[in-house]
Amino acid sequence: MLWSLFVVLQLVHTGRARTVHGSLDSDVAWHGRGQHIVTFLFHGDQAVLRVKINNVAAAAGKESALYLYQDEQWVQIHSSLEEYSCPERLSLAQDTIPLNQTEYNYTLPQMAYPKAWYVIYVDKFTCLVKYEDQKSDAITFEVAMLNPDAAGNPFDHFGADESGLHEFFFLLVLIYFVAACIYIQALWQMMKKGGPMHTVLKVLSTALLLQVVSALANYLHLSRYATDGKGAPLVGSLAELCDIASEVQMLYLLLSLCMGWTLSRKKKSQGKPLQWDRTPASTGIAVLAVSAQVILLVWELFEDANHHSFHAHQSLAENLLIAMKICLAISLACGLYQIITVERSTMKRQFYITFAKGCFLWFLCHPCFVAISFLFKEYQREKVITVGVIVSQSVSMIILYRLFLSHSLYWEVSSLSSVTLPLTVSSGHRSRYYS
Repeated sequence: MLWSLFVVLQLVHTGRARTVHGSLDSDVAWHGRGQHIVTFLFHGDQAVLRVKINNVAAAAGKESALYLYQDEQWVQIHSSLEEYSCPERLSLAQDTIPLNQTEYNYTLPQMAYPKAWYVIYVDKFTCLVKYEDQKSDAITFEVAMLNPDAAGNPFDHFGADESGLHEFFFLLVLIYFVAACIYIQALWQMMKKGGPMHTVLKVLSTALLLQVVSALANYLHLSRYATDGKGAPLVGSLAELCDIASEVQMLYLLLSLCMGWTLSRKKKSQGKPLQWDRTPASTGIAVLAVSAQVILLVWELFEDANHHSFHAHQSLAENLLIAMKICLAISLACGLYQIITVERSTMKRQFYITFAKGCFLWFLCHPCFVAISFLFKEYQREKVITVGVIVSQSVSMIILYRLFLSHSLYWEVSSLSSVTLPLTVSSGHRSRYYS
């Protein structure tokens, strides 16, 4: 399943490049009243659209041209398609680039704020009532979108919705590297030694490792993207695959722990050392939730051609993912509230409360940042969601690490012989691992 998902991601990523290659097709242009080439968020006063074609004679014979629409005009056309004839639609274009030379550099007008521009291919056959297949030489093209860089020169391949992400992932990778240098040896020794937190720490560390790989892959992809506008689609797909795997693993871990505690609350359970209570009910709930999440994530891939790890959530699949996370948070809150309210031990209550903080931060950071993103302009929303969710999930992992690595807290809780903790151990194991 993961390999199939990786192949899907690889195919989806082919539409994300900002240096676009392809063929100009009169048939496609006639059926769609224009062939959509690319959409890009330009900004500044030196943004450039660079066009190259290989067959000038064929393009000139067809009277080929690229029509440029700003977001307002494009939305106006598509909100009421029946009201506009084909010539009227073309007349609403902001500008036209005739394809009568091998290379053309078009400088866009100065913009006070970033705007989305749509590039549409049109020729003399586009508005005909009836189109007959015209046998002609193929016209291949290369279109590059370039925003002004810090020096004001048109060399920046990043759109306004992507600017800053390259620097963010560089900083994130640097922080991960520094943290690994400081803590990796102690964590490895703890996991190597074993103990009651061994399984949880192993699963948590695997999820964190997946996030590290995702951040590194995103940085490598964006580094290459910055130079050629194409990036490395294979590496970008790997980043998204790691994000999905990390999400799924954390969901299974948190649900298994919390549901195991909740379902075993009223019965005597001799949990195995180093494991949470794997009752049929808790396992079934976790597997069902994970399966639903995977289905929604795959559905989301097919709905959005410009897939990123996180979105502004406008499609049905994305909205269902948000609703699912909110429902899971509410469910976990109800289960933990019932345990905390009847728990007499202050230390146990503190253990559950800290765990609840880590759970709620993980599940609710995504819905919360989606809501917060609507306070920003549309081109800023994905960046707000991406940065906010990644930082929040990292903080959630830190909270859970601190909880399960805290020897004094854990042993004080487990020494109370609680049957509600899935990681309790027998007295023999306690004397073996106690430090």
